[in-house]
Amino acid sequence: MTWGPTLADDGTVFRLWAPDRDVVTLEIADGDAVQMTPEPEGWFSATAPVGAGARYRFRLADDLTVPDPAARAQDGGVHGWSVVVDPEVYQWRTPDWRGRPWEEMVIQEVHVGTLGGFAGVAGHLPAIAELGITAIELMPVNAFGGTRNWGYDGVLPYAPAESYGTPDELKALVDRAHELGLAVFLDVVYNHFGPDGNYLGAYAKGFFHPEVDTPWGGAVAVDQAPVHRYFVDNALMWLNEYKFDGLRFDAVHAIENDAFLDAMAAELREKTAGRHVHLVLENEGNDADRLHPAAFDAQWNDDFHNVLHVLLTGETSAYYADFADRPAERLARCLGEGFIYQGEGSPNHDGKPRGKPSAHLSPTAFVAFLQNHDQIGNRAMGERLTLLADRQKLRAATALLLLGPQIPLLFIGDEHGSESPFLFFTDFHDELADAVREGRRKEFAKFAAFADPEARKAIPDPNAHETFLRSRAHPGADAAEWQDLYRTLLKIRHEQVVPRLLGTTAIGAEAIGQGAVVARWKMGDGAILMIALNLGDEVVDFPAQETSPIFADGEPGEAASVAVWLDR
Repeated sequence: MTWGPTLADDGTVFRLWAPDRDVVTLEIADGDAVQMTPEPEGWFSATAPVGAGARYRFRLADDLTVPDPAARAQDGGVHGWSVVVDPEVYQWRTPDWRGRPWEEMVIQEVHVGTLGGFAGVAGHLPAIAELGITAIELMPVNAFGGTRNWGYDGVLPYAPAESYGTPDELKALVDRAHELGLAVFLDVVYNHFGPDGNYLGAYAKGFFHPEVDTPWGGAVAVDQAPVHRYFVDNALMWLNEYKFDGLRFDAVHAIENDAFLDAMAAELREKTAGRHVHLVLENEGNDADRLHPAAFDAQWNDDFHNVLHVLLTGETSAYYADFADRPAERLARCLGEGFIYQGEGSPNHDGKPRGKPSAHLSPTAFVAFLQNHDQIGNRAMGERLTLLADRQKLRAATALLLLGPQIPLLFIGDEHGSESPFLFFTDFHDELADAVREGRRKEFAKFAAFADPEARKAIPDPNAHETFLRSRAHPGADAAEWQDLYRTLLKIRHEQVVPRLLGTTAIGAEAIGQGAVVARWKMGDGAILMIALNLGDEVVDFPAQETSPIFADGEPGEAASVAVWLDR
């Protein structure tokens, strides 16, 4: 790879892109320092007679040493020594695994830290495989400041977090999943770096575009060749060395470079040919042009979540304002065409147009969800829908999620009705801890419930260990009933929906009440799938059917009901 150490016959070759420096010294923890050789375009290199396990760092000045930004492992955290890793030493138990087709995916998003690290996640897998979940998606696992983090403050994209386990323990987790027939996705963050341990600005200011503003500062300069390679090689490492089955790219709208996304997707496709590898975007821009077989399989469909959240909870503040009026009609558009916003002005975006037409896309180009890390963790108190929504309505929405033709994503704990919060948590210290705590509380000042500064003090301190402990998913009081529901719905999905998904097209969807929708799809084999959902409080007339539904919860048409038919 362009970045990071490479094992060679005579030792290890080290490289660093430091265009703002004239001198860089390689320091070896148990060996002699080596002055690195300047190379064209800001690169430095050196070879040292060390192998796997060697600890190293780069000295840029008398008072500044930095870790390798492409280190495969760290010793002592993101400010400590980088460690040389042999990527070939792990012996795979499933060397012939080639993945699962996209239409088979039922994905559960999990946070590695709350499950006790890579070994803890591995222990979680048999239960969800038995339930009918076919894939897990790990929230970001790369190194971050401290020992715990909700996932999106990483600074060393190539190095698994020490508190989660070693690189080989992560590979063992992927291996175990494949033994159980589970695909494994990884959430990667290429749009920003966290606030603790990012030294790139000290020697490579060109890594960023300070004139392009993002919520995290200057945009990452992916138009620069070294930066482009930094992220593409990272993606290839996860897919080829760790054998992940796919990647979810966080908030690519903040990268603001479609050419980079397209070029990256093309290279990843080329260099993983022969396997089922799936690439998924998070993109607030609802950019349908990025969603095609040669590029990205699908996009997280926030519109699906947001309109259902309004229908389930009645909340209309912040970005839910975009879905507050005519929510049933908006849900019908989502089920019939994919995105709700396809170029219309969005109130939450100051009326600016958002999205592109998406009706031509397959329903499987959209990942649907009722909850995820963002939608829970970005709430002040981290509440789940089990505490916010009527139980019967949530059951009906769950049936829509799991029996509709979009690709369903669950959040850890959904399957057993967890009422545990998932909070925003970090492990920062001193002034940074104070800034993050107060920034978090000020973020919610615009909400009526937290307008009073005294009320905002109730928002959990992200740096408190208790905040992390509370974020572990525990089964709810009616866990057995939720598990039975998920098991039943997933059995129906795998037996009757999945085999027909290829070639599915929407026939149409319409609102038939304030909270009620009927949607129909022509499946790949010609069968007609129809879902009638009522999340309102009034009885509606569902269309009469000659056949019995393949699933129903509540009497069709009554409040908080759902019925699903499949006419072959």
